[in-house]
Amino acid sequence: MLERKVIFPNVIELNFQAGHIIGCNVYLVFDDDQWALIDIGYEESVEEIIELVRELDFPLSKCQTLIATHADVDHCQGLSLAKQMLKTTVSAHAKAAKLLATGDRLRTFAEIEAQNIHLSMPAVETEHIIDEGAIIEIGGLQLEVWSTPGHADSQLAFRMGDLLFSGDNIYRDGCVGAIDAHHGSDIPAFIRSLQRIRNSDIKWLLPSHGPMFAKDDAMLDKTIERLQSYLHMADFGTCAIDWPLMDQWEEEIAQGKLPN
Repeated sequence: MLERKVIFPNVIELNFQAGHIIGCNVYLVFDDDQWALIDIGYEESVEEIIELVRELDFPLSKCQTLIATHADVDHCQGLSLAKQMLKTTVSAHAKAAKLLATGDRLRTFAEIEAQNIHLSMPAVETEHIIDEGAIIEIGGLQLEVWSTPGHADSQLAFRMGDLLFSGDNIYRDGCVGAIDAHHGSDIPAFIRSLQRIRNSDIKWLLPSHGPMFAKDDAMLDKTIERLQSYLHMADFGTCAIDWPLMDQWEEEIAQGKLPN
């Protein structure tokens, strides 16, 4: 049996537990012998993850569910295999469940032709549709579901006491999950999700990538301000709400203004 590296009461992060990067952050939330995983990562990592859980002396039959923060391939490609091996269920937002059920490769970033990314996305059914205000029970623990769209329209976060399993909303360096129109990203929604996190009394953020960290309101303010600027930048295409330069150009045309 391995010694459990508990990072917070009732929480083990499996990359940290393994001592090397397996993939996206995979959180094992447990109460006594009942447990659940938040995200699973790539299919190639599933056997290592399950063997690690076994070595930590968690009964595999006591897995309550596999929880998806959203449907991206780097978070969910291994769901189908893990579900089969553990004989458990999947919990996800309805919009993520639709992508997972069809094995959608475009919306999940599994297929990006321009970058020569061609990954499989095994289809998997979702037994538990979860959304804002739902409660996931793991033994005597409760995870409160937050809907935090922006990176993806199905992005969820999960509150447990003063912890927030925050998905791809925010990382320790102030970066956020990729903003991409084809992915269903929504900058105004992203800003609202970050404002909700910033204004909450959460103390610790447990993201889907990178280290866990204490909530830093100043950092969140800076990130929110940056995303607010994205609303008016051509860089973000149809994710932006306007492009002020075009209004200026229209005025200059009407005035016959020459370049200066």
